[in-house]
Amino acid sequence: MYLEHINSPADLKKLNLEQMTILSSEIRQVLLNELSQYGGHVGPNLGMVEATIALHYVFNSPVDKIVFDVSHQTYVHKLLTGRRDGYINHTVTGFSSPHESPHDFFTLGHTSTAVSLSCGLAKARDLKGEHTNVVAVVGDGALSGGEAFEGLDNAAVLGSNMIIVVNDNQRSIAENHGGVYANFKALRDSNGACECNFFKAFGFDYIYVGEGNDLASLIAAFQKVKDINHPIVVHINTQKGLGFEPAIKDEEDFHYSMPFDLTTGKLKMDMSKVESYSSLTGAYLLDKMKSNPTLIGVSSGTPMVMGFHPAQRQEAGKQFVDVGIAEEHAVAFSSGFAKGGGRPVYGVYSTFIQRSYDQLSQDLCINNNPAVMLVFLSGVYGIPDVTHLGFFDIPLISNIPNMVYLAPTCKEEYFAMLEWAIAQTDHPVSIRVPSNGVIATGKSYDTDYSQLNKFQIAQKGNSLAIVALGTFYQLGESVAKLYKEKTNVDATLINPRYITGIDKDMLDELKKEHDMVITIEDGVLDGGFGEKIARYYGDSDMRVLNFGLKKEFVDRFQVDELMKSNHLTDEQIVADVLAAME
Repeated sequence: MYLEHINSPADLKKLNLEQMTILSSEIRQVLLNELSQYGGHVGPNLGMVEATIALHYVFNSPVDKIVFDVSHQTYVHKLLTGRRDGYINHTVTGFSSPHESPHDFFTLGHTSTAVSLSCGLAKARDLKGEHTNVVAVVGDGALSGGEAFEGLDNAAVLGSNMIIVVNDNQRSIAENHGGVYANFKALRDSNGACECNFFKAFGFDYIYVGEGNDLASLIAAFQKVKDINHPIVVHINTQKGLGFEPAIKDEEDFHYSMPFDLTTGKLKMDMSKVESYSSLTGAYLLDKMKSNPTLIGVSSGTPMVMGFHPAQRQEAGKQFVDVGIAEEHAVAFSSGFAKGGGRPVYGVYSTFIQRSYDQLSQDLCINNNPAVMLVFLSGVYGIPDVTHLGFFDIPLISNIPNMVYLAPTCKEEYFAMLEWAIAQTDHPVSIRVPSNGVIATGKSYDTDYSQLNKFQIAQKGNSLAIVALGTFYQLGESVAKLYKEKTNVDATLINPRYITGIDKDMLDELKKEHDMVITIEDGVLDGGFGEKIARYYGDSDMRVLNFGLKKEFVDRFQVDELMKSNHLTDEQIVADVLAAME
């Protein structure tokens, strides 16, 4: 075993080519053993084994700075930089983190950032008179993102050492989208020799490595560009999922996978039997498309979030548009499509929509075009990694004029809101898709939300009013029940439905029989929903308590622990209410 003796890149440099080839196999086996048991990014890391070994063999990390884009490609990097045991024992993250190692320079999770970040590192190096290498590793469809284009545009004229390794595995999460990838194919087909060259057009020097999983070829290419005095692109043609046949045959599902059987590649849990808002949304939209040829689904590189797997995309045909990893373009495109008389429904993870604030404001909401946006995996039940938190969409989206941001509490209410959002033509509408599992109540809900900011009273009481938003509505029900047990008083329970405004008439009415209003929301309190209500009651005698999340970055949190630390259990909330009343 070679891997057990690799505690830093210095140990790797002692190996010869044959030994590093054996090391590649050992690393793949470690990756597959861990990923099959615990899940994670399978394909991206399997495809980067040889390239990562070659990078650390040739360059002198961390003196030479290697910056990984879409840092879910960093598992191999971690194994080679002193974090082997941490990876196996799950004490390190799945993403680049300077808190873990001096070999990581940024906390990274989102894509298309490496070139811009590396430009900054290179400029700082040059002004300090240092002579080291800066290497940006870009891949997995990252070059479709706007920041990547901006970074390339500036990196090309830097005038000093800047090495950009383009990991071309012909994939994003799903298939690649965008005209630039046609040129990548032409470059692959011509062994890098075709006259039309995207990178040379920017002004880069260029090297192509057709065997991007061959250690000797990679080492030779990296040795050639090491200590170069101008910007250069090293374009490597790799196989995503190499070493595990199921990951090669099904690159999309094995981009990120839940635990799977190492022999068959089948998931250990049959996800087809787990009802999700993603699959329900995809089925709903496909049905709607049959009667509305101008209805389209829009994705920015994550079609599965709205239930559009390959079969669904094929069925939708031209009525499904994946713009690649380009959230900014997705919002502006949706605005333009709505202006043209179409009905766009853009599905996006909460953590990624923050990349497009300017387009939400300038391109969509100022123009008041009736695009629909579905925001998935928000709040505490979303993605628990610090780079992918879904805590911040409420302050971001709900404070832009003209936007209507809705918060359904259950399956039936979600589809009632979606029905209205698609049919109406007066506003851009976003829906915060519940992230606490599919809860079906069996109730019917009104599909007209045109009278904006009208809250609903689910239970009439007195003394205490509980305004429980969206995903936390069921928590509000538990609080009301426990409060009744403690005080023998029925609290008023309110489903606000709208995140973007308040029901002033209802809030005024509450003053008559209530002493306190509490708000419960699944997001950060600063700039959030509850503050709107607290501000409205500011010049009155009404006591207001806001319950939500502290404004902070948390990493790999456990939901129960995070809820407790933010006083978001029913017992803590009721205790806080009773203490405030006393």
